[in-house]
Amino acid sequence: MLGEHVNKSLVTNLVTLLLVLCGYVFNQALLFSVGLFALSGAFTNWLAVHMLFEKVPLLYGSGVIPAKFEEFKAAIKTLIMEQFFTEENINKFMSEQNGHAHHFELTPIIEQVDLSPAFDSLVDVVQNSQFGGMLAMFGGTEALEPMKQPFVEKMKASMIEITQTDDFNELLKAQIAKPQVIGELQHKVATIIDARLLELTPQMVKEMVQQMIKAHLGWLVVWGGVFGGLFGLVANMI
Repeated sequence: MLGEHVNKSLVTNLVTLLLVLCGYVFNQALLFSVGLFALSGAFTNWLAVHMLFEKVPLLYGSGVIPAKFEEFKAAIKTLIMEQFFTEENINKFMSEQNGHAHHFELTPIIEQVDLSPAFDSLVDVVQNSQFGGMLAMFGGTEALEPMKQPFVEKMKASMIEITQTDDFNELLKAQIAKPQVIGELQHKVATIIDARLLELTPQMVKEMVQQMIKAHLGWLVVWGGVFGGLFGLVANMI
């Protein structure tokens, strides 16, 4: 993409320069005028594109994208927070859809939860209850160990089933929708965004913008040469 941009700019400037030289050498006023105006348009547009990304000595305002690095980061944060993570949008996300409560998919989280402590707590309860002596007669807590994995799997299945009910999701939505909870969520999102933006450097921002638009800006050089040449043609005819 970048190579295409350089080629368009280079070819346009070389062609217009060749027109100027041919017009001058062969004493062709029309060709010289068209070439000169075209070169002027192409070169100034190329310089304008170049000045967006690079600092040019003695040219005030050049290198505007790296120079506005901090403003660029601030604009990204403002866009994300004010357009996506507003209280209104969060509430809208959690609102009812088609008359049914919005369900939060918690299955992946539950699948990763370690429920071994829950089984260990159950064993402690049994051991310290009136059934503790009877348990000791059958091998103690080690006798319950084969039950651990089935217990964990059954607990996860039950938790997933509970989280998929409308009643649970309504309760969860009511808790999340509280102003203080939304405020904390927005604060945490802002903190995450700030941390990610701190990883950006002026060079990274420049390259990011270049990849998005610089190849297309190469056409400014081409059209600058075309319209400049047309102006030259009109000027010579007048």
